[in-house]
Amino acid sequence: MVLCPVAEGVVGPHRGDLDRAARAGVPAHVTVIYPFKPVDALTAAEHRLLAGIATKHDVFTITGATTAWFDERVVFVEFADPGPVLALIVAVVEAFPDYLPYAGAHETVLPHLTIGQDHEVTQMRAAEQAVRAGLPFAQPVQHLELWAGPALASGQGPWRPVQRYPLG
Repeated sequence: MVLCPVAEGVVGPHRGDLDRAARAGVPAHVTVIYPFKPVDALTAAEHRLLAGIATKHDVFTITGATTAWFDERVVFVEFADPGPVLALIVAVVEAFPDYLPYAGAHETVLPHLTIGQDHEVTQMRAAEQAVRAGLPFAQPVQHLELWAGPALASGQGPWRPVQRYPLG
């Protein structure tokens, strides 16, 4: 994942109520691949592969520009230029083809920061309006992070950081 700590002040209060990842201890972020290979199954060579992917991508900044929706199920922050995160996603999928974003459930992947999902639409629309008032934000990205925890659908936690892979 790509962490977005500068977004916490804007999205954090809403994610805590509306996003199960936040309730599992996952900070504001952009998903690169989920679900991913279990951490205890990753070899040293695979960690080196992830490190190599990161070093082939330059440091960049993502700008949370507006909000958007996937149907009426997920409200999220959309980025002005999702290209650098999308390039990381493509590189990780090429290296780990058995692990597609969202298990291959979506034909198109749009890097985003989830505000809320699967809650009452009126509650999510209120969160969206509050978040919009705090946009834009700009997050410098200097590394890719590997986090681990129980399946988010389980409602269990906590998640924890495992490894950082510096970009560039």
